[in-house]
Amino acid sequence: MKNTLACPLWLYKVLPFLRWWPMVDKTTTKADLIAGLTGAMIVLPQGVAFATIAGLPPEYGLYAAMVPAIMGAMFGSSWHLVSGPTTAISIAVFASVSPFAEPGSAHYISLVLTLTFLAGLFQLIMGLARMGALVNFISHTVVIGFTAGAAVLIAGSQIKHFLGLQMPRGLPFYEILHQVYAQFSSINPYVTAVGAVTLVSGIVLKKLMPKMYMILAMVIGSVVAIVINQMAGGPDVTQIKTVGALAAHLPPLTHPDLSLSAIQQVLFPALIVTMLALTEAVSISRAIAVKSEQRIDGNQEFIGQGLSNIFGSFFSSYPSSGSFNRSGVNYAAGAKTPLAAVYSSVFLVVILMAVASLAAYLPTAAMAGILFLVAYGLIDFHHIHSILHTSRQETAILMVTLIGTLIDLEKGIFFGIILSLMLYLYRTSRPAVIAVVPDSEPGSYHYVPAENKPECPQMKILRMQGSVFFGAVNHVQQVLQDVDESNPDQKHVLLASSGMNFIDIAGAEMLVQEARRRKKIGGGLYFYRMQNSVRDLLIKGNYMRDIGEENLFSAKTHPIDTIYPRLDSEICRKCQARIFAPCNISLPNGELRK
Repeated sequence: MKNTLACPLWLYKVLPFLRWWPMVDKTTTKADLIAGLTGAMIVLPQGVAFATIAGLPPEYGLYAAMVPAIMGAMFGSSWHLVSGPTTAISIAVFASVSPFAEPGSAHYISLVLTLTFLAGLFQLIMGLARMGALVNFISHTVVIGFTAGAAVLIAGSQIKHFLGLQMPRGLPFYEILHQVYAQFSSINPYVTAVGAVTLVSGIVLKKLMPKMYMILAMVIGSVVAIVINQMAGGPDVTQIKTVGALAAHLPPLTHPDLSLSAIQQVLFPALIVTMLALTEAVSISRAIAVKSEQRIDGNQEFIGQGLSNIFGSFFSSYPSSGSFNRSGVNYAAGAKTPLAAVYSSVFLVVILMAVASLAAYLPTAAMAGILFLVAYGLIDFHHIHSILHTSRQETAILMVTLIGTLIDLEKGIFFGIILSLMLYLYRTSRPAVIAVVPDSEPGSYHYVPAENKPECPQMKILRMQGSVFFGAVNHVQQVLQDVDESNPDQKHVLLASSGMNFIDIAGAEMLVQEARRRKKIGGGLYFYRMQNSVRDLLIKGNYMRDIGEENLFSAKTHPIDTIYPRLDSEICRKCQARIFAPCNISLPNGELRK
């Protein structure tokens, strides 16, 4: 792989394609061309279907797969994400704009273009404001669950085409399964044969010709459909449907209606579409990145999606986002750089201008068979197996995200994010507080887990492993209070606090309260190896006045040398544990051991 161009950092942010452009060579170009051609063929039937769902003329679904794909590829961060029309965005557009205009009318199209422009503008502003960090709250498990759920939805949406059944658009997954059961006797054997041959061909060719298997499988499926039609008496008998001939012209230049009335009508829907599109795009790019091992820049992805929709609104495009189908196909087909998405748009234009009529020979059942393969490849069985066998909490997140995605694509990932954040807050609100004792090795400054070892009857030593913030205050305070409640003689507590890397005002107030309480009962609260950031906050907030600088002990010191004289000599006289070095020499009052 070639090195990136030696450019100033700011230039990479303005022109992000400079990072991967040096990778382009004959090898990557060949792979990207194949992936681009495959993606162009895949989007033909999808674009028409998505535009119909959005209430727009069929060609608008293809327009949304041209300019937005180019802008998203050149200015986004993902090397495999392909922007274009999606099911969720299409549904959102129809639901948002249809109350204001007749679907398919000129006024309806004008409002949709305004919606597209505003959504892109909001996305661009969020990217420039560096709000891409929001995607860091989408955990790896959520991405895997969302990917698996979306893959099942992709396969589910193709079942009717694969089996030749009649089903309304937009059915939830469970209803699709119910319809298959109810219409089982109506399965079309001719259509199913075309889909099955395509699927089997794809499986075999993927091993033999991994770069070309999708295109070759679709060709085989098309040929099989032609043969079946000739043998069985024609399409009227077999009911084998094809994509159909498409209009051959480029997307016309347009401009969004930026009048006050139009903006007022679609402003709030634009905000909804913005978040919906960004969630989809970033989730999909991260899902693909799990396989490609590429790092995704959320801010740059926001910018890329914003520019794709802003420019798309001037080229007859309705709102686009990352397409799971096209992105999955793009990666599976061996794309090496974002130029694959650019080539896909170019091939799509070529197909429309020159050979649009050939789409009439491409069976929808063959497309379904290919998308079954794509969906299967998107499911990360390895990581799912690992999650199921390692963590109950992560398993819960995975299942909630997966099942939620099957019920509602967008709500599924939101449910997963919310649950993962709730579990994270629960874990951080209960930082580990472990009882430890001094390491018995001579000269050691370390502390080891008590684990049934004898402990000092007057001083409890605890290791803090986590931040002490407002959510964790009650838990930590309860642990500290439990010490002297379980053993009233343990009035002194030493906190090995190198793992306490953050503390807020609530945490500081709690420590001060605990220090005061222990002083009143004749003990003390001490800290060993406190982080500088924590110490600085305590000093700035004047909390150290109650805690006491003398009660803070730095690394490679023995706090017991200072604390030991404060212990009760009579208790020490009877103690048999003697876990500290001074215990074996003298009592706290200075009396030598006999």
